[in-house]
Amino acid sequence: QFGIYLKKVATGDFGTSVLTSNPVMTDIKRTFPATIELATLGIIIGAGIGIPLGVWAAVRRGGMVDQVVRVMGLVGYSVPIFWLGLMGLVLFYARLGWVGGPGRIDVAYEYSVTLETGFLLLDTARQGQWDAFRNVLSHLILPASLLGYFSLAYISRMTRSFMLNELAQEYVIAARAKGLSETRIIWRHALRNAMVPLVTVVALSYAGLLEGSVLTETVFAWPGLGLYITNSLQNADMNAVLGGTIVVGSIFIGLNLLSDLLYKLLDPRTRTR
Repeated sequence: QFGIYLKKVATGDFGTSVLTSNPVMTDIKRTFPATIELATLGIIIGAGIGIPLGVWAAVRRGGMVDQVVRVMGLVGYSVPIFWLGLMGLVLFYARLGWVGGPGRIDVAYEYSVTLETGFLLLDTARQGQWDAFRNVLSHLILPASLLGYFSLAYISRMTRSFMLNELAQEYVIAARAKGLSETRIIWRHALRNAMVPLVTVVALSYAGLLEGSVLTETVFAWPGLGLYITNSLQNADMNAVLGGTIVVGSIFIGLNLLSDLLYKLLDPRTRTR
């Protein structure tokens, strides 16, 4: 029976969901774009802010920014994500009204958007429905920022570490002796070399966001793969649980492999003759 199951899994057949009565793969195709959209914006926020922040912390070692990066890293590793999510909803949605509430889109716009790709930001933009686009973005920004914060804490710390290592290298000392500007040394030379290991860090952070989106999607009622797995687990829908975890695990392995290949491509020292 296990052999038959593996054979079906290899063809994308995870069985039928008890909860939805649909093939599990159909449910995964329906929910996965929401998770990809959330995690992608999260890693854009995390890497887009975390890398410059880490560079600044390394350049101003021991300064205020350096201390902020260290504290952010500590908070990112110690504070539960569901607690920050609930506090964010209470403050920014219930009290201030700056962002959309739980869910992916308001009911007023839900039936006016035709799902073509499954990515609501892309679909609303392609259809020219800019009010719906802004509504989707208002729902997306808070959970994506929450995910982005945790990746930001890790990426900024690793960027700081890699930059400190590069700034201590002899080529940096030689560049300063030749009279190159500090800006050019930092951003064109040191960061360029630090980006080689950072590719792996960002790729694994992205995989971690896909894997760790379960709690975020549950708190924000985000209709993605993480919430689908959670609901399936609560209803003992094992076909859906196994199918979802296999897909997420396969993507994690694939991104890990891709990061290793990119590392070898970017760093000639790792290539074998």
